[in-house]
Amino acid sequence: MSDDTQQPIIVKRIKKVEGGHHGGAWKIAYADFVTAMMAFFLLMWLLGSTAQGDLEGIADHFQNPLRVSLLGGSGSGDSSSVIPGGGEDLTRSIGQVKRGDVQTQRTINLDAAKARYPDPGEFDPEIEAELRERGRLLDLKGRIEAIIEADPDLRNYKNQILMDITNEGLRIQLVDEQNRPMFATASADLRPYTRDLLQAIGRALNDVPNRLSLSGHTDAAPFAGGERGFSNWELSSNRANASRREMISGGLEPAKVARVVGLADTIPLISDNPLDPANRRISIIVMNKRTEEALLTGPDVLDVDFEENEGLEETLLPGVDGLSSSPAPR
Repeated sequence: MSDDTQQPIIVKRIKKVEGGHHGGAWKIAYADFVTAMMAFFLLMWLLGSTAQGDLEGIADHFQNPLRVSLLGGSGSGDSSSVIPGGGEDLTRSIGQVKRGDVQTQRTINLDAAKARYPDPGEFDPEIEAELRERGRLLDLKGRIEAIIEADPDLRNYKNQILMDITNEGLRIQLVDEQNRPMFATASADLRPYTRDLLQAIGRALNDVPNRLSLSGHTDAAPFAGGERGFSNWELSSNRANASRREMISGGLEPAKVARVVGLADTIPLISDNPLDPANRRISIIVMNKRTEEALLTGPDVLDVDFEENEGLEETLLPGVDGLSSSPAPR
């Protein structure tokens, strides 16, 4: 017999049903709306800050862009240019004279035009010749740099090659380093790498008609045994002449050499340190026409190295490190 006092326990479980997912399409639509509003306000700002003449010029351009580009006119490059379509106004440094569809008379400033584009017949022939010659020397400098960069063996010595343009022409200097001199100690015997450098430079110098001036330099250390008459003067002269012979053996035309001199330690490259190894060097001057004429017609012509030295940091070869400043065997 069942017990009526015991009631069954009923557990009710409620299942919650979530609403369907509505997706994120509204976000894309809202982003497009915000972008459109931003563009609209930007357009309104531009229209409000642009002058009426500018607006009319812009409208003319879009109405008939071909006519504007070919014939020019106000608002499309109005200037004193003789070329249709506008251009830089010769009376102003920047900008246009007028903008918009404005009736105006186009005039040409002939004085300004002649100043900018002079008559070819008015060029000074001497100045024009000097400019062409300077261009040839700059091109020669670039070719020598390219030759050195292209040869792995020569590239190791590019720090010892200084090149610059002076009033006398292109100056090429081969300088000593602390542990890598160009010559054997106290002699005019060339190191093997110096021979390679001089031969490569000599072949490149044949490409220009300019003649050469070679000068040898030493540091201020007195030559050992100078009491017998052989001094830095003889040493620098012998080294300059040895460089000339090596360049000729590499292919340089002998007639291109106009002068070979030895200057001892009278013109140091590093003036504040007369014993610096960089003062021991060979200087090759590819002379311009004016310097060559002065050399051949006048005996008292200063060498280019008497010009104020600009220092080793003025070298135009890339990647040049500072040269050692401590003395080394000559």
